[in-house]
Amino acid sequence: MARRFDLTKPNLSKKLARFADIGKFENCVEVPLGHQLEGFPLKGKWAQEHFKNDNPITLELACGKGEYSTGQAALYPERNFLGIDIKGNRIWIGAKHALESKLTNVGFLRTRIDHIANLFAAEEVSEIWIIFPDPQLQANRERNRLTSSVFIERYRQILKKGGIIQLKTDNFPLFQYTQEVIAELGLTTLCESTDVYADLEKGENTFLCERESELRIRTYYEGRWLQEGRKINYIAFTL
Repeated sequence: MARRFDLTKPNLSKKLARFADIGKFENCVEVPLGHQLEGFPLKGKWAQEHFKNDNPITLELACGKGEYSTGQAALYPERNFLGIDIKGNRIWIGAKHALESKLTNVGFLRTRIDHIANLFAAEEVSEIWIIFPDPQLQANRERNRLTSSVFIERYRQILKKGGIIQLKTDNFPLFQYTQEVIAELGLTTLCESTDVYADLEKGENTFLCERESELRIRTYYEGRWLQEGRKINYIAFTL
């Protein structure tokens, strides 16, 4: 029996309209379930066929409304940015903003993040940002944490040699967990901070200062958390 939707409910009607828009937006790609497993046509060809250039690609995982992807795209027109999330209702916001702002170097991919090794070729990605992900702190959810060893192995399959992974989070346990994973896997930490904005004000850390413009991009929720007095943790590392 076909599923029935009550389109008299405004929120549901709005979501369905946005899902339809995503299918038409030129800066959005939705991955059919079968292609999440094999045969994805853009694998190894993202820069040339989607962005129409040869510029390096940065991924924002669990991008939500895409504030980081669009913010970085505005800062660095010589680079490509791709926000990835399964929530089409959120992606729509970032994609629409990018189109209205004529940001041609940013796109959005609607898919499950655990399939990314099937969607990108070896060394196709130059950098990965993980911005305020769901910390998945329950013990039985460890494999779903975006900095778990399971996900690190997926990143290893697509990231260029020397490519950087960066995590920004208000969740200190996730920050600590990421430190532990880095140590266990023998990875290289480039920078870490338990209060990134305070450290930026000090201006003593060269790595932070070089990325200040990017680190000062704020999501809607980050702005709220900072008003509540929460500290923002940051760590950058290579595989």
